[in-house]
Amino acid sequence: MPRFTEFDFGVSWVMGFFDQDATHYGNTAAEIVANHLAGWSDAAALAVRRDAQVLGNLPSETLEVLWEAGADYMPSWERIGGGAQWTRTVVELCDARLSGTADPQPLTDADCEDGEAYLEAVVAEIEAAQYLPARVRAALVDCARHCTPDVALRILLSALSSTGAALSRDQYARLEAIGSALHFGEFVVDNVRYLVDEE
Repeated sequence: MPRFTEFDFGVSWVMGFFDQDATHYGNTAAEIVANHLAGWSDAAALAVRRDAQVLGNLPSETLEVLWEAGADYMPSWERIGGGAQWTRTVVELCDARLSGTADPQPLTDADCEDGEAYLEAVVAEIEAAQYLPARVRAALVDCARHCTPDVALRILLSALSSTGAALSRDQYARLEAIGSALHFGEFVVDNVRYLVDEE
């Protein structure tokens, strides 16, 4: 059974809001997220909430590394209260969005996949991404081990896209295989296909 979307979702999707066009959607980081969530389904908000809640298992400093790695232009932490506070804010924004729905349907089936069976495969891909800074790789491994491999893999893909580093065909094939096993939609791993070194 497929997930609710063929595209990126959850916290990694939210990280994508913070690019050069972010301020077109709001004057603050919270407004940017709230305005995006307002136009999407309950399932989209539930997936973000699920990721943000599980990320709460990590220390604030680790969360800051992850948010910075996955976003192009993350606001300064002084303005949004640090990694832990910002992640809690994202949960609260999802709660506010869902409060307008009489009876939001819970995530089910593939949308509940946490990737636990693929933990070591995800960790191996994180450790193989030597072009990412060591602190980013360490934060991603912590995310995979203490949150879920599913969210760690999606943040890894966001970080790869942000760095623009080249991927070998073998690396991409492995990422695609794990993404398929986790029921990612067609355009999740495909988002980094442009990084594949064809030579």
